[in-house]
Amino acid sequence: MAFAHDTRTAAQGSSAWGRLVDLRAYLAERIATYRLYRATLSELQGLTDRDLNDLGLRRSEIADLAWTSAQAA
Repeated sequence: MAFAHDTRTAAQGSSAWGRLVDLRAYLAERIATYRLYRATLSELQGLTDRDLNDLGLRRSEIADLAWTSAQAA
């Protein structure tokens, strides 16, 4: 039987300070991604149905598209 073992170490080291620095960087990245998502969502929601149709989008696809776009950036 095979076992998978995942060991993760902090990029700054295993000290409490290093983990805190890593957490801050992680949260900053998540916040930046969320802000990009909200900006993209706002822009797309501001388009008319005709504009969305020209882009080949439906209004129901906007949230997924905005999230995918923000994560890829």
